Amino acid sequence: MGVPCLVHQPKYSMLHRSIEDGLLEVVEAEGIGCVVFSPLAQGLLTDRYLRGVPGDSRAAKPHGFLRPEQVTDAVLTKVRRLNELALGRGQSLAQLAIAWVLRHSQVTSAIVGASRQAQLDDVLGSLSRLTLSADELTEIDRILAD
Repeated sequence: MGVPCLVHQPKYSMLHRSIEDGLLEVVEAEGIGCVVFSPLAQGLLTDRYLRGVPGDSRAAKPHGFLRPEQVTDAVLTKVRRLNELALGRGQSLAQLAIAWVLRHSQVTSAIVGASRQAQLDDVLGSLSRLTLSADELTEIDRILAD
């Protein structure tokens, strides 16, 4: 219809990395914005699940995008290790997760969902420390590969 694609909105987080398999290069080459959604992996990359699945959480419900079977011990172990890295940087896990997705120049923005003001304040706190060192990126990859 002759209407150019201006923005692509893929799912992207530390736990869902499929856009790294060529999509980032395509949006850059085509001059398309990349506004990622679910950078906190439906809340998994926050402090909400550090001690398991809360009874009132998304993962505790039988429906929705975060299924109980996705919150495995292996995933929670990774999330806890990422949290330790975040705390070492003086950030919350959510702040680290946002900084991580925004590290790509092709990522124009990240869409986050917040049900409380404190959640929004936490996520916005990531803007004060977006830079990740090569060592930190290597450690994140190591944690996610385990």
